Amino acid sequence: MTKSALCFGLALLGALACSPAYGQSEFLSERFPYDAFDRLKTTPIHAGGSTLNVGFAPGASALPRSAILAWLETSAKAVSVYFGKFPVASARILIVPVPDAGVPAATTFGYRGAAIRFVVGSDVTKTQLADDWKGVHEMTHLALPYVDETHLWLAEGVAVYVEPVARVQAGDLTAERIWGDMVRDMKQGLPQKGDRGLDFTPTWGRTYWGGAMFYFLADIEIRKATGNRAGLQQALRGILAAGGDHEQHWPIERVLSTADEATGTTVLSDLYAKMGDKPYAPDLDALWRDLGISVRAGKVTFDDSAPLAPIRRAITAAPSPG
Repeated sequence: MTKSALCFGLALLGALACSPAYGQSEFLSERFPYDAFDRLKTTPIHAGGSTLNVGFAPGASALPRSAILAWLETSAKAVSVYFGKFPVASARILIVPVPDAGVPAATTFGYRGAAIRFVVGSDVTKTQLADDWKGVHEMTHLALPYVDETHLWLAEGVAVYVEPVARVQAGDLTAERIWGDMVRDMKQGLPQKGDRGLDFTPTWGRTYWGGAMFYFLADIEIRKATGNRAGLQQALRGILAAGGDHEQHWPIERVLSTADEATGTTVLSDLYAKMGDKPYAPDLDALWRDLGISVRAGKVTFDDSAPLAPIRRAITAAPSPG
């Protein structure tokens, strides 16, 4: 979740901040508590050429801090694999323990330097952390410039789509798992009756899965246009190479043109013209068939003779460095 996607999160954080057992209101405010964080003792994590300074707000936890640090390090390494480096040179990472399980909330900020707040349940288990997606999701936000509220789908969509791909490339998930999840969930991004383009339909499904669909289609079309030599990964790395991380505020046109320049195509700009101000519904069932993905009774199988099977394999293949 980016700073501008806080409606549900603020209600949750407001309730947690009032918990008499913790007294953490200064760490659970709407904005990132930079001043309060900077008074905490921090532990550095080094990943992808970056330093993540991790601070723990007051509160109990069933797990030792070392387990949470290991989860953050695993997440940072997956993001570094996908982008060729960690997106920013340094970042503040705030862990706020609350009476809950799992990782109930997380938010990324950039207005006074890259920062992420994870609200972590005091009863979280190692199994829950190992299966958690929020670590990679939030760290992926750091790889895209801040965009205006109208284009929130661009920010959330990249984190939804890249997170599982990065975890496969890092060896933390299987390709079968993520393609099965995409077949199940991607349809939530399709336009419904009365919907307009992504810029004008800020529902949950269109913001998160509609945005993910935009990047999914872009990945395929870039690979078609370049003979599978480049994909979305190279486009996003191009944004970072041009200085476009989450500490920057860019107009959407600059984000897309910079990404297009990195692949020598106009795929992202063309897709935005198609999906930004009007509804567009791709034939997802046909795409899954062309990619060689089949799901029956919960079991995912691949057909490597399908026309787009090489593209499917390339998307999740471990990238070369740089």
